[in-house]
Amino acid sequence: MKALTFKRYGKSPEIGLTDVPRPTLKDDELLVQVHAAGLNPIDYVVPTGMFKPVLYFQLPATLGSDLAGVVTEVGRNVTRFKPGDAVFASIFDLGTGAIAEFAVVPERAAALKPANLDFVQAASIPMVGLTSWQALKERANLQAGQKVFIPAGSGGIGTFAIQLAKHLGARVGTSTSTGNVELVRSLGADEVVDYKQQAFENLLHGYDAVLGTVRGDTIEKSLTILKPGSKVVSLIGPLDAAFARARGLNVVLRFVFGLMSRKIMRLARQRGVSYSFLFVRPDGGQLGHIGQLLETERIRPVIDKVFPFEQAKEALEYLAQGRSKGKVVIKMR
Repeated sequence: MKALTFKRYGKSPEIGLTDVPRPTLKDDELLVQVHAAGLNPIDYVVPTGMFKPVLYFQLPATLGSDLAGVVTEVGRNVTRFKPGDAVFASIFDLGTGAIAEFAVVPERAAALKPANLDFVQAASIPMVGLTSWQALKERANLQAGQKVFIPAGSGGIGTFAIQLAKHLGARVGTSTSTGNVELVRSLGADEVVDYKQQAFENLLHGYDAVLGTVRGDTIEKSLTILKPGSKVVSLIGPLDAAFARARGLNVVLRFVFGLMSRKIMRLARQRGVSYSFLFVRPDGGQLGHIGQLLETERIRPVIDKVFPFEQAKEALEYLAQGRSKGKVVIKMR
């Protein structure tokens, strides 16, 4: 079968479509014929080797985390799915990839595709949906009436997180460029800062949570808009010692990650704020709840561009430019 793979880490990873063996099933897995695969920033970061200490791949490795497709075979211990079921899933951090004609999906990671979404729309959801759910509901414990700042509101994670936060009853502040102001307002953003015209830290105040989605000094600046007792949940780092402990990493990596996060931890403590790094995990149960929100149209997919499978590498390069409004998806079939 065909898959989008990379052969090595570094500046020349040799990303391209190649022939690879069709995966074989374990007892608790589904074999899914992939109809569409959603792209996420981690997909172009992985080949650089940045996450090599914490993400395991056997090279050459298939890229991609999000998929939607049809179950063609199930392992003997699978009880919730059968051949012919339309499903969607994130297989991030499971050592395998989604940008392929077929993919294996653990039963625990899969959910039935929302009936009102096509495969392209469904494939755009899993990682951004799960990340938003785990960051806002679990880690930040966002409550109705609270205020959350979600920078880069027009991006893949931002377009979903804004909608989920509004569903939870929160007020949402975001930053975006001039051309995307109306988009983020249509998703429910209450306070919108045009970062080309103004600095968000000069305009926003009294916030209860920040979702870290932008590299650079945005997270440090966001501390100034928070109330004491608030929470910063970062998706882009710096990695911290708690993350290293949770993954069972060795004492050296725990020390290194502790050093990496020392500055932001110190600044957060000075303002009475907590900081943590979040690595999303696959969770079919949570994805099922997200599917219900999609079926009732309380949340809608936002898709920027769809590429055919033959242009999968170009799709990855397009996403890496950082200008997409919503998600980039590869359509297999």
